[in-house]
Amino acid sequence: MSGAVLILGGRSEIGVAVADRLVRRGNGKVVLAARRSADLDGQEAALREAGATEVVRVEFDAAQLDTHEALLRDVARDHGPIDTAVISFGILGDQQRAESEAAHAVDVVHIDYVAHVNVLTHLANLLREQGHGKIVVFSSVAGVRVRRANYVYGSAKAGLDGFANGLSDALVGSGVSLLIIRPGFVIGRMTTGMDPAPWSSTPDQVADATDKALARGRRVVWVPGILRWVFAAMHYVPQPLWRRMPR
Repeated sequence: MSGAVLILGGRSEIGVAVADRLVRRGNGKVVLAARRSADLDGQEAALREAGATEVVRVEFDAAQLDTHEALLRDVARDHGPIDTAVISFGILGDQQRAESEAAHAVDVVHIDYVAHVNVLTHLANLLREQGHGKIVVFSSVAGVRVRRANYVYGSAKAGLDGFANGLSDALVGSGVSLLIIRPGFVIGRMTTGMDPAPWSSTPDQVADATDKALARGRRVVWVPGILRWVFAAMHYVPQPLWRRMPR
């Protein structure tokens, strides 16, 4: 492989784990984009141990929409071309707080949906100009049928999933591809203190599935795969019962 791996959300356990797999496949350069990028010593060390020949850190604040385009173009100019871009930033938020504090609900939707729409649009334009590249977007089963228990986060993921599906179709024939990953509950820093849901996975399991899907040119992958059929059946659960489903 040639070109850089760009991780937008360079502190993300899943994002770094995906970068690890891509480095082992031959991508030597990784760009970690995150806030407080000076604090990414552990992430850089892990990628260099995996075989990365160069790890670059750049400042990236997903909430600052007006900085996205310049950052992407700077990365492509200084460290590109971009072979694979992994969009791995996001927040879970506090559902109870979001139900009473509109500002918190908006913060969740801003990061998990609006910021993704913004960065994906700029990224798609850039990669079209390159004529090649891959994009990885992390959706969630939480957006497949939104539950009362986490409807703020779930609604943002539902919007993101729809946007990513449309963008994937729009990129056909451009040389650029987009892979949508739909994991279930992921046991990691983001979910510390929460009881794992059935068919949970780890960041490494999500990364392994992502790596295989990229190699096979897939468009959508559920992690674990059984969730595709579970949620197909859940579509028919009556709303009074669905309302009581846990997150």
